[in-house]
Amino acid sequence: MTVNEPKPDTPGMLDFEPAARQVARLLDGVTDDQLAAPTPCEKYAVHHLLAHLVGLTAAFRDAAKKELGPTTDTDPGSALPVLEDDWRARLPKQLDELVVAWRSPDAWQGMTRAGGVTLPGAVAGQVALNEIVLHGWDLARATGRPYAPDAASLRSSYELLEPTGDSPDADGIFGTPVEVPEDAPLLDRVVGRAGRSPSWTPSNK
Repeated sequence: MTVNEPKPDTPGMLDFEPAARQVARLLDGVTDDQLAAPTPCEKYAVHHLLAHLVGLTAAFRDAAKKELGPTTDTDPGSALPVLEDDWRARLPKQLDELVVAWRSPDAWQGMTRAGGVTLPGAVAGQVALNEIVLHGWDLARATGRPYAPDAASLRSSYELLEPTGDSPDADGIFGTPVEVPEDAPLLDRVVGRAGRSPSWTPSNK
């Protein structure tokens, strides 16, 4: 992963690079025979999860640049995503592009669209980072790899996932929150708020 743009220094902006690097590192270890393995996302096998990451990195990259169109207007829940053969080259490249796109202060201003939903740029940025963090955990658990997101990204996800009347429901990618002790590691609490059990493994799904 190669990102040469300067890191963001504007208040309220989030740096995607640490979380994106974690996911890029995981990709190198995904074998072809793991593509059909289950993931913590009930409806997704690993190949669906990877296809979802391909789609969301493109969508939120374009949302940051306000380049609205098919990538930003498609509801990711409308059908199971299909993994294209070029994913091993495409996904790391799009992770780089996502990091760079959200380093522009303009990305965090005004309104944009993602997943067919119009929302403020600042909210879209937080949602995008949360997607990377959580689906990185999903991929790590599904493939038996260690995963240690940076503290700033985890704090952002924990804040975003605080239960409200607008929280994602069990029919979406994120399910009903799972109760996790308040003194548990922050990653476990983030995972719980996103409807996953921190103890999930392919064998106990």
